[in-house]
Amino acid sequence: MPIVLAIAFFVGIILAMQAAYQLKRFGATIFVADLVGVSVIRELGPLLTAIVIAGRSGSAIAAEISSMKVAEEIDALRTMGLNPIGFLVVPRALALMIALPCLTVLADLVGIFGGYLLAITTLDFSTLRYFNQTSAALTMKDLITGLVKSECFAIIIAMVACYEGFRAEGGAVGVGKSTTTTVVASIFLIIAADVFFTALFYASF
Repeated sequence: MPIVLAIAFFVGIILAMQAAYQLKRFGATIFVADLVGVSVIRELGPLLTAIVIAGRSGSAIAAEISSMKVAEEIDALRTMGLNPIGFLVVPRALALMIALPCLTVLADLVGIFGGYLLAITTLDFSTLRYFNQTSAALTMKDLITGLVKSECFAIIIAMVACYEGFRAEGGAVGVGKSTTTTVVASIFLIIAADVFFTALFYASF
């Protein structure tokens, strides 16, 4: 969690700096709050949180399950009459589906706070003005979109990690390959899914 929040904080500051740089020439720096809020809630909060979790939790799940597969522990579960899917996959998927949206909400708040700190220290914003602008720019649709994305990203991470874990073979080399493939494939699919959801919710064509 500290890594996610630190990244969100710095991203909020960066967005505010870039927005201020571009909008200042038009005398429209008041819209810095709008840009930071919309960008973080709609896109960067869910996306960056999911990428960090894919690297942290996705790789851990893949390593754990692939180690069990290589050591024939999964076969032992079947021998004991336990379903590996229900015993290994479902709890991890549910945990990610609960944790990722919660982390996304925290990342959204911290990202907006990062933009707020820059705005009040360098752009002569007041606290009330900044948060009024942010709340006016955001809609319930934006909040729901961010949460829907984070749920889908959680499912992607869990499914990819478990799939790669179950198909691992070849000892320690197989475990390492499974872990690496999980991170790369998860990030690719997360970004592809983000494109799809952005087009679904916001494309005007």
